[in-house]
This record gives sequence, C-alpha cells and structure tokens, in this order.
Amino acid sequence: MTKTPNPLRDPRDKRLPRVAGPCVLVLFGVTGDLSRKKLLPAIYDLANRGLLPPGFSLVGFARRDWDHQDFRQIAYESVKEHARTPFREDVWRHLAEGMHFVPGEFGDPGAFDALAMAAKELDETRGTGGNYAFYLSIPPKNFPQVVEQLQRSGLADRKQGSWRRVIIEKPFGHDLASAQELNDTVHRVFPEESIFRIDHYLGKETVQNILALRFANSMFEPIWNRSYVDHVQITMAEDIGIGGRAGYYDGIGAARDVIQNHLLQLLALTAMEEPTSFSAEAVRAEKAKILSSVRVPGDLDVATARGQYAAGWQGGVKVRGYLEEDGIPPHSRTETYAAIKLEIDNRRWAGVPFYLRTGKRLSRRVTEVALVFQQAPHLPFSLTDTEELGENTLVMRVQPDEGITLRFGSKVPGTSMEIRDVNMDFAYGESFTESSPEAYERLLLDVLIGDPPLFPRQEEVELSWRILDPIEEHWAAPSGPLNQYKSGGYGPDSADDLMARDGRAWRRL
Repeated sequence: MTKTPNPLRDPRDKRLPRVAGPCVLVLFGVTGDLSRKKLLPAIYDLANRGLLPPGFSLVGFARRDWDHQDFRQIAYESVKEHARTPFREDVWRHLAEGMHFVPGEFGDPGAFDALAMAAKELDETRGTGGNYAFYLSIPPKNFPQVVEQLQRSGLADRKQGSWRRVIIEKPFGHDLASAQELNDTVHRVFPEESIFRIDHYLGKETVQNILALRFANSMFEPIWNRSYVDHVQITMAEDIGIGGRAGYYDGIGAARDVIQNHLLQLLALTAMEEPTSFSAEAVRAEKAKILSSVRVPGDLDVATARGQYAAGWQGGVKVRGYLEEDGIPPHSRTETYAAIKLEIDNRRWAGVPFYLRTGKRLSRRVTEVALVFQQAPHLPFSLTDTEELGENTLVMRVQPDEGITLRFGSKVPGTSMEIRDVNMDFAYGESFTESSPEAYERLLLDVLIGDPPLFPRQEEVELSWRILDPIEEHWAAPSGPLNQYKSGGYGPDSADDLMARDGRAWRRL
C-alpha cells in the first residue's frame, strides 16, 4: 500500500518535527535500571514534546506479579525522578492510558500468547495498526529464547502495511564468534532492516555534531589529514567504579565494555570520508571502510596498556579497589582501564596514530575526541618565547560540558614576544536556547520512525570485534596481576609509557 504524502507538509520545513506513527513498544526487562532511569523517562519526554502519536502504547513484560496499575505507578515514579522535561499531568494521563503490563517468564509460551493477545487488543482499541517494536533490555543470553518466542507466537510476523522491529542493547557478543552467533539467531526471525542495535553514544547530539563540524564547514577539511594532524586521542573516562555491575563487568572489562563499541564508533566518525548523503547506507558504508582499514600494531606489549583501580580517595570519599568490590574474585584479571594504539591504512590517515583510552575511577568524568596538530615547521621565535606553547588542538567534548575547544598560540600582552596557549570555546548550553535531548529520546524516536543511520549494522559490529579480538587474546595469556592505579588518578603508569615511547603525552583529564 503506497502512502499518499501530506500536501500541506514540506519535508524541508524544520519547524515540523518528525512524529512517530501509530505503534506499540514492547519493553522486555522493564524492571531493570536501564528502563527505570533512561527508557521510561525518554518515552515520557518524547510524549511531552509532542513526538508520539495519540494511539502510542507501551507494554511492559517481566517476571513480576503486577497488574496494569502497578506498572503505571512504577513508570510514574521513574518519570518524576528522571525525566528531562517538566512533568505535565495531562501528558502523563494520556500516556498512561496506553500502558499495559504482561507478566511472564521468557520460557513460558503462555505468557507470549498473552502478549500477542494484548498487542492485538491495542490494535483494535488504540489504532496501533499492527506496528510493533520489541526492545530487548535484557541479558544477551536471553535473546535467542525471546526471539524464538516472538516467532512462535506470531508477534514477529509482519502483516501487509505494518512493520516489526527489534531493538538490541549492547554488548553485541563478547567476541567475533559470539557476535556472529547472536546475529544468526536474530536474523532467523527478523531481516537486517528490522534490527536496530543501540549504541546510545551515537544518539548524543555532540557525537552527531562531529559530522556537522567536519562536513558543514569548509575551514576544517583541508587540515583534517596526515599532512597536518600529528595524532588523535579518543578518551572516555569515568569517575565511578563498577557499582553493582560485578556480575556483568567481571570477565568483560573496559575494552569490551567501551572500546569495542563507543570508542571505535567515535574513531569511525572522526576518520571517515564524506558520505554522498546522510542516508543510513551512505553513512554506514563510510564507517565500515574506516573500520576495515584499521591496523592493529604487531607488538601489543608496547601498543596497549591496562590496569585495575586500587583503593584510594575519590571526591573526598575513601573508595575500595576493584578486587575489594562485592562479587569480584580476589585474583580477577579483568581490566578497569584500557588504552590501545591503532593506525588507519588509507591515504588520509597513513602514519597518524589513534590513541584510545577508557577507565573507571579516574580523576573526572569526560568523553572527548582530540585532534592534536603538528608543530609549525618553522618558528622564528627563541625557545624562551615559546616555552609555554603546546600543540594546536581541536577538542570535541561529548560529555559533560558538551562543546568544542580550539587551542592555539597567542602573544602575551607586553613588550616581549612571549607566546602562550589560549582556548576558544563553543558550548552548547551557551549557544542554543533549546537543551539537547537525551540520547535515548533520539534513538527511540528513530526506531519508531524507522530511521536507521545512527544504528550500527552487523558489518560494523564484526569489524570492531576483528580489531579487538587479537588484543583480548594477547591479554588472555597467563601473566601476573594487573598494574594497579590509584582511584582518583590518571590511570596506570604503563599507559603513560605507551605514549612516552612515541614522544607524546595524554591530555590531562
């Protein structure tokens, strides 16, 4: 059935927001932290901004003896505590009318039959048109069981003029083989265009602004290459420990948790060539080219570093080391800090190292991409004139204090020719009156609309694992305890040594 376009709506008019059509969102794992702190508030914020259709319906599925009212009360408390936009009673009341709950186990066919009946009833009572999105906010080990139940119950069967979509949270496997197995499982039921793999970093406004900065401005393109860039640093530092995630985190570690998805996606966006358009296929194709060109160094002893946080002080509070956290084995060799050096074998970036680092219990929380430029080839100044001059740097801050900083040299006022670094800052909060939406708001809306550019496809997932697997295999070799670094510090000494061997240094957190 061909849809007739609205003659009163011009797609070029940015004043008209993209609004999802009638649909049902089924949320598996609705009792978890992700649902409570991110997904339910994001759904309310979308409704509050007028981006959900009148008939939108939300169905929660979990192992709880709840009725619809219990679910609505939990959602109400989550929204009141975590929503970004102001609470409005009329918006909540309308949203709550479409909220339903189905209790059951993942292995219970009867529960999924009840879910199918509930979805069909919503089609009739709220006009959702047979359009269903299934959000699997559950451990990956449960994916096969849930996907098979969706197929058996008929929920995955797309009718003429309607759609089915499945949303998968990371991790997408724990290595290449498991990622391929997971993909095969989901593909047996859903075609690739119906699979949305969520990396919430790609929903952040500041990550998308990397593309705007590069391709909407002519001043950066001439210097965005090996002729001017000395190296690139991509950092995601956290000032918290593992919290209550011991069961998930131990055995996974910092590299699998962050580098394989978040940081390699940031690398791809920073290094990719200009796409022919911002369609999903064009953007994904350029990202895949970069990831397939990444070269892992031969000597991983000198090109990687890792460590575990030790006890110390964080923000004036004494904190435990990783091995002292609840649920962590005393001899665990899971890293909480990881740094790796990568290179890209293409014409634009040949010879330019990309340094990726991530860690927990570091001095502060920051995610950024920094392009560090080469020193000027000839300085007609004495050494004392430029002793406080560093390297020109363009820093794209993803979080917090979202924005862009350009660092360059300027003369210090006075009679002598003294050059010192200064910063030119752009901050989102100061330049725009509208606050940035949460990443999950943008991503959930994109799923319901069916707009996939911000979702990595399977090829990108597999290419990322091909980069990380050799490093993980190298680290898995029997060895002694990991390097410890103090909580509230800057990471292990081995990470500083990695940079020092190249005559470089990490940007100070």
